Amino acid sequence: MGKVRAKRKPTLFESISCLVFMGLVIGIGFGIFGIGIQILLVISAVYAAFIGWRVGLTWDEMEKGVSVRIGNVMPAVFILFAVGIVIGSWVYAGTVPMLIYYGLKIISPAFFLVTAFIIVAVVSTATGTAWGSTATAGVALMGIAAQLNIPLGMAAGAVIAGGVFGDKLSPLSDTTNLAPLVCEVNLYDHIKHMLYTTIPASLIGMIVYVIVGQQMYGDEKVDITAIQALTGELDSIYNWNVFMCLPFLVIFWGAFYKKPTVPIMLLSSVVALVVGMLSNSFSLTDGLQAMVSGFNVSMVHSANFDASAVSETVLKLLNRGGIFSMTTIAVTIICGYAFAGIVEVAGCLEVILESFYSKVEKVWQLIGVTIAGSVALVFTAGVASISIIMVGTLLKDAYNKMGLDRKNLSRTLEDAGTMILPFVPWGVSGIYYLEVLGVGVGNYWMWAIPCYLCIVFAMIFGFTGYSIAKTDKSDAKVKSVLVR
Repeated sequence: MGKVRAKRKPTLFESISCLVFMGLVIGIGFGIFGIGIQILLVISAVYAAFIGWRVGLTWDEMEKGVSVRIGNVMPAVFILFAVGIVIGSWVYAGTVPMLIYYGLKIISPAFFLVTAFIIVAVVSTATGTAWGSTATAGVALMGIAAQLNIPLGMAAGAVIAGGVFGDKLSPLSDTTNLAPLVCEVNLYDHIKHMLYTTIPASLIGMIVYVIVGQQMYGDEKVDITAIQALTGELDSIYNWNVFMCLPFLVIFWGAFYKKPTVPIMLLSSVVALVVGMLSNSFSLTDGLQAMVSGFNVSMVHSANFDASAVSETVLKLLNRGGIFSMTTIAVTIICGYAFAGIVEVAGCLEVILESFYSKVEKVWQLIGVTIAGSVALVFTAGVASISIIMVGTLLKDAYNKMGLDRKNLSRTLEDAGTMILPFVPWGVSGIYYLEVLGVGVGNYWMWAIPCYLCIVFAMIFGFTGYSIAKTDKSDAKVKSVLVR
C-alpha cells in the first residue's frame, strides 16, 4: 500500500491549529468538566479531518492513514490484554498478594520510595516493559504503600520512574529498539549513550527519595495493628508457599532468553492458574474468569473464610485484573490514533518540525528542537512511537550536516519521548497507570523525578558539549569521539 499524501502541504497555521484545538478541547473538557478523554479525542480528530479535507485528502485516504497507524500499535494492545490476564491470574495464584504480604514485613517506610524505584527498575530492565513491571511488582508496592500510609502519588511516581528507567535501557524494550533503528545506530551504542542522561537523573531521583523518606518517616512507627489485620485476612485466603514465585520466575526466564513478551506473559498466567488451583484450592472456572474479568474474593470458598466480612482495603488490593480491565485503554488508543493518524497523513507534523529546524544553527538549538518536537508529538499522539519515528526521520540529516553522531538523536528521542510519555493524562501510558495503579498524572508527576530530569540533562549537555558524540569525517568508518 503506497503512502497517502495530501494534495498540498498544510500551512504552519493550519498545522499548529490542530494541536491548539486538541489542547483546548482536552484542557477544558477533561481538565475542567471531567468529560471522558475518548470522546474529546474523537472531537479533535473531527477537526483534524477538516484540515485534512482542506489540504486535499479524501475520507478514504484519511481512513487508510488512521488504519495503518492503528495497525502499527496493535502489538501494544496485545501487551495490554496480556497484562490484564497476568494481573488477574497472579492475584488468583497469590503471587502479587505474597509480594505485598512479605513486603509489609520487610520494607521500611523511610526507604520505601527508593526501594520501590530500584525494585521496579530491575524488573523493567529484565523484562523490557514498564507496563508489565508496574502491573506486577508495581501493584504489589502500591498495596504496601497504602498500608504504610505513604501518599499514593509519591509511591506511584517512584514506581513509574523505575518502570520507565528499565523500559528505556532494556534491549528488550520496543522503544529502545525503535529509536536506534530509525536513526540507523547500533542498539548497544544507543543504550550506552543513554546512560549519560539516565544515570545522573536517576541518582538525583533516588537521593530525593531517601531524603523525603527520612524526613517524613524516619522516626515514625508503623501501625502494626493495621498491618497485622491485613496480613491476617490474606492468611485466611492464601496458603503461602514457594511455588507462588513461579509465575514471576517465568517472566525472568523469558527475559533472560529473549523470548517474545506476550507469549511469555501468557505462559506465566497459565503457570499461575495451576499454582492457584493446587495451592489455594481455587476452581479452574474461577481462574479462567479471573483472566477475563479479574479476580474477586467471592471466588474463595474456604470454610473459615467469610467474603462478606472482608475489609475494603483487601477488596481494593485483590479485586482487579482481567482482559476487560484494559478495554478503556484499548479504546483510548484507537481514538488517539484517529487524531494522530489524520494529523500525520495530512502533513501537519512534518510542517511543524520543518519550521523548527529552519531556525537551527547551533548544537544546543538542534537538541532543543529535538526535545520540543518530541514533547509536542508525545502530547499530541499520546504514544512515544510516533514522535520517535517522525522526529528521528526528519532530523536525521540535520545531525549529519552538523557532524554529530546520530546516537545523540536517538538518545534525545528517548529522553523527550519514552521518559515524558507517563505525563500525558490522555496518553496511553497516563490512562494505563491510572487504571493499574489508581493514581492520576496530577498526583504522581512531580515524584517521577528521573523522567523529567533526563530532558534537563539533555539540554545541559547540548549547551556544554559534554557527552555530545561527533563524527570524525577523516575516518572512513565514521568513528565517534566524546566532546567534553
